[in-house]
Amino acid sequence: MGLGAIGWEAVRTAVETAVSAALSGAAGEMGRRAVEGLVGLLRREGAEGADALPVTADDQARVAEELRARALDRPEYADALLRWMREVELLRAAPGDAPVPRMLPADKGVFTDRDDVLAGLVELLEERRTGGATVAVVCGPGGIGKSATAVHCGHRLVERFPDGQLYVRLGGGATPSDVLAELLAQLGEPAAAIPSDLTRQRGRYRELTADRRLLVLLDDARSEAQVRALVPAAAGSLVLVTSRHRLSGLAGDPGARFFVLDPLAEEDAVLLLERVVAAAGRRPVARDAAGAVAVARGCAGVPLALCGAGSLLGARRHLSWETVGSRLSGNDEGVRHDLGADDGVRRSHDLSYRELSPEAARLYRLLAGWPWPGIGPGAAARAAGTTEGAARVLLEELAGVHLLEEVGEERYRFHDLVREHAERWAREVESPADRNRAVRRAAGWYLEFAVAADFRVMPGRWRLGRDYEGLALPAVRDRHDARDALAALRREREGVSAAVRAAESVGADELVCRLCQASWALHLRLGFHDQWIDGHRLGIEAARRLVEEGSGDPRFLGRMLVQSAFGHMGRGAWDEAGAALDEAVAAEAAAGHRRGLATAAEARGLLRLREWRWREAEECFRAAQGFWREIGPDEDGADDVPRGLALLEDHIGRALRGRGRFAEAAARLNAALAMFRALPVPDLYNEGRVYMSLGETHLGAGDAAAARVCLDDALEVMDREGAELQHADAAELRARCAEDAQERASFLRRAEELYAKGGDEVGVARVRERLAECG
Repeated sequence: MGLGAIGWEAVRTAVETAVSAALSGAAGEMGRRAVEGLVGLLRREGAEGADALPVTADDQARVAEELRARALDRPEYADALLRWMREVELLRAAPGDAPVPRMLPADKGVFTDRDDVLAGLVELLEERRTGGATVAVVCGPGGIGKSATAVHCGHRLVERFPDGQLYVRLGGGATPSDVLAELLAQLGEPAAAIPSDLTRQRGRYRELTADRRLLVLLDDARSEAQVRALVPAAAGSLVLVTSRHRLSGLAGDPGARFFVLDPLAEEDAVLLLERVVAAAGRRPVARDAAGAVAVARGCAGVPLALCGAGSLLGARRHLSWETVGSRLSGNDEGVRHDLGADDGVRRSHDLSYRELSPEAARLYRLLAGWPWPGIGPGAAARAAGTTEGAARVLLEELAGVHLLEEVGEERYRFHDLVREHAERWAREVESPADRNRAVRRAAGWYLEFAVAADFRVMPGRWRLGRDYEGLALPAVRDRHDARDALAALRREREGVSAAVRAAESVGADELVCRLCQASWALHLRLGFHDQWIDGHRLGIEAARRLVEEGSGDPRFLGRMLVQSAFGHMGRGAWDEAGAALDEAVAAEAAAGHRRGLATAAEARGLLRLREWRWREAEECFRAAQGFWREIGPDEDGADDVPRGLALLEDHIGRALRGRGRFAEAAARLNAALAMFRALPVPDLYNEGRVYMSLGETHLGAGDAAAARVCLDDALEVMDREGAELQHADAAELRARCAEDAQERASFLRRAEELYAKGGDEVGVARVRERLAECG
């Protein structure tokens, strides 16, 4: 098959996809193989090829041109390039039809009025439009019901958007990159294929939305720029935006229609009250009852205040409508009719607050010290110094009167206006020291959670401090335990990130560093590079203060810098990673910490590997070996020396393989294998990884028989370790050196089953394509 029909642009796209997959923190083995396949093509027939990963668009264009030129000259090279391009393409899409996302939050059963907004949206959609998607902005003051209105209208319009509905909350600490990564995941993009670069994420988002009719709900937007980046390019979709800000710049680009919400009319306000009270199980009053009208007027027609007052009436049956209406009016002898929206919200919250139990009121005040994205019973209990069981009851009490909103199973957060109210009460009742201690205690809960999960994901990793002391894996461990721990970290990643910022806000510098250290497995395995880098920036600043003050553990500075460097590597920011590692070396030297110097040198070598600078990588690994060997028997890290040296032998073998020096690479890898086997505590997982590296090295050297022996050992180890995705990778590699078509198909079917169990749809698709080629 010739290459002329494919063209240069297709080659460039394949190069970009492979590099993006490699840079993604979630790409894992798949991204590594994609890039190593590219290296093999560039260095085929003895050519040295490029010496740096083509991260920029110009570099990718140059590499694509080089690949295409070689293919046009040599048909056999064209066949190899086309096979690689087909494999890379599988990174971009899972098998079968694209999933239909259904991400809208549930509609509220008590929703009332706003028929004019729905009618306006229908009219807008039925107008003849050209260009991009339809954009509508629902705006108004806090508490007016913007999100509820958008969600309600979205559900009413769902049949107009057969390709699905997306939802993302733009407020809080979400970065643009995290938002796009979330939307790409909702659109079905495999984790390994989501780029880490913001520009590429935007491009991929436009690709995936170009031919779909989607409803995209962007909740709590803060700026026009946030919205513009998320508007699909093609017509047929609706982007529904909620914002407390007018965002008037969207009127010109992309031509948004605005719907400004006002307080509910009195009749609708009474109806909403009745629905909320009825949902709580209390019989509503007649709609024209003076008490209900007084409550509606006291809430100034603001839905947030109305829901709070209605929930209070439902929960506190000793309160009469007349009493609540009188208290809301601020005049127990008569009802004022001139309350503004802000007055109504504040008075409603005051009324609910004064009816709380003392314990719930205290928790309400203490949780207001930081805008937690979704706090659960554990962190809440720690903040208030109570038990988780008690915290569950108190959180339910607060949610029952709309002072907290439930955003997931046992997950609660404040509406912005409610948190402002809670903060005012906290400043009045609690001392500054007590408020700071509550924030510190809640952040400490997130630290303990992250430490336990991080240990389960990567039990053999070196850590500073005492947080990990006493932790041990059970004698009989569930084979999915590490995966379950990683999933738990993913669910709580926003809370862990918030805890870093919260600890920084109360001056808990060492706690900031410990939280960053405990987020290592989360970021190394899952990426989220913006959060990684931003959090570690605070960790570096905190560690610097510890050094300057002479307090805490000075070794944290080097630790923070090395971990930050890996975050920059994940973004392909080689210069930033190198600068962080240079500073890490200086910090570790100043602290006299040889263990840290070894780690920094090893990290620098891994950076050089990513840059394809194989010789320099080997030099760095040899320098790291020197630091390890200088560690005395009583120094920090002495127990880790054998394992550290074994890992470096493996790294050196990989560097030699990158240079095409397969015999020397195999010798190094065999030495690494022997060193792992000699460890006092077995490290079977890394033994299996070395077997896989040996198998790949022998394949590169053309020795299929030796590759089979090594990969069979790798299969046995990964099966025993329950490492299903690595087991699948080894089976797929084993198929490449099978002795006949039947054996090849057998290993591919094993890989297919394991990829499917692990949820790796891209791996499944790739293997199925190879099975089809087997006939």
